[in-house]
Amino acid sequence: MKTIQVVCSIIFLCLACSSVSFAADTIKIGALFSVTGPASFLGEPMRNTVQMVVDEVNKAGGVKGRKLELIVYDTSGDATKAVQLATKMIKNDKVVAIIGPNTSGESMAVIPVVEKEHIPLVSCAASIKITEPVKKWVFKSTPTDSLAVAKIYEHLQKSKQTNVALLTVSDGFGSSGREQLKALAGKYGIKIVSDETYGPKDTDMTAQLTKIRSSQAQAVICWGTNPGPAIIARNARQLGIKPPLYMSHGVSSKKFIDLAGDAAEGIRLSSGRALVAGMLPNSDPQKKSLQTFLKDYQNHFKAEGDTFGGHAWDAVMLIKNAIERGGDSPAAIRDQLEKARNFSGIGGVFNYSEADHAGLTKDAFVMIEVKNKGWTFAK
Repeated sequence: MKTIQVVCSIIFLCLACSSVSFAADTIKIGALFSVTGPASFLGEPMRNTVQMVVDEVNKAGGVKGRKLELIVYDTSGDATKAVQLATKMIKNDKVVAIIGPNTSGESMAVIPVVEKEHIPLVSCAASIKITEPVKKWVFKSTPTDSLAVAKIYEHLQKSKQTNVALLTVSDGFGSSGREQLKALAGKYGIKIVSDETYGPKDTDMTAQLTKIRSSQAQAVICWGTNPGPAIIARNARQLGIKPPLYMSHGVSSKKFIDLAGDAAEGIRLSSGRALVAGMLPNSDPQKKSLQTFLKDYQNHFKAEGDTFGGHAWDAVMLIKNAIERGGDSPAAIRDQLEKARNFSGIGGVFNYSEADHAGLTKDAFVMIEVKNKGWTFAK
């Protein structure tokens, strides 16, 4: 009887040790996305993408022979919830890095947590405030809104349209975009002749557009994320507004065209290259990564990959590359992220540095427009 007990004890200990060994052999990466809620059109493709990439990395043998263990939490777009979940990831799940959140407000809320706990964060949101001024543990994979503004203003400058009306959403993304639109206007010879805002839950912007119609605007720039911009497109069509309508990269997906319908035709926006990947020359350094990502996403989810999912792809790959170069401790990942050079991703060619944790230039953007219910390069 004692012999049986001893054997059982040995087996139990072996299994326990094996379990501990397996757990220790995984590298835990956290991800915070608004898979549900108003920003789910951003968070869902990001969640899908990080899971897809991690599965592929593990299938290929992991990182330096170790599997990645992905822990994803749904923030529902709630900044308070994002902070609670980030804390849980760090304290309980023991993640070595965090990807997301995908909204600017949530990212700003989480920053004090990761800075205090010394955990690298690669945000998938746009606000310039996320990485300016530089925070030691915070990076981002989404191009900064100031770069998107510069691209639009350059396009307006070339077409000699200097009088511009603004219509921006009153949330973190819209407020940051509005600040940059106003701050950079003088540099490009742009005069803002109307400055209107709308709420994230507003369902009709006719009043704001009517004011804009009576202004001297030669172009209208809307800064927001769906569904607001699609409503604005339809309202502008109904009011017969003639000046061209420009959108931010916050609507860089086919979803916008679906929501806006015929009113989307002719609308221009600054965007990453994912929506026009097939039109890129073979010399474009991003084309290979773009085609790989888009093909994989279509195969996995039977849907088109988009710019938003691409930001998550970049975040995973940047962290993976950092681990390969320096190890899997949070400090090593942080240090190697800061040394990332010439990484051709989905959102652009990344070059982080001690002074720049955003890593992209305005060349990350191209000007595109809606034509025949699809995307093409803007003239």
